[in-house]
Amino acid sequence: MILNRHQQIWLVVSKIPLGCVATYGQVAELAGLPRQARAVGSILSQLPRGSDLPWHRVINSRGELSFPLDSNKYQEQKSRLEQEGIEFTGDKISLATYGWNGVD
Repeated sequence: MILNRHQQIWLVVSKIPLGCVATYGQVAELAGLPRQARAVGSILSQLPRGSDLPWHRVINSRGELSFPLDSNKYQEQKSRLEQEGIEFTGDKISLATYGWNGVD
């Protein structure tokens, strides 16, 4: 079975374990879509409301959330990550501590 781009990205994101994060670029790479980090963000932004895909575990390469600090989406993503035990230092997450190695 051949997966389309959306399905490839969803599959990778579905594997990010609780308490870990992955970058947009890492998800793209693992999905077989190198250098398509922006596509990952675009595809995740189109998820239907109530999706159980752990989109909140995908962050940017600087260890930051990509939503504006004062937005509801920023607060939602930060809250979900904190509920999973991920700690922020200022507005950043340590990729060395919480970054997923990409292995199941």
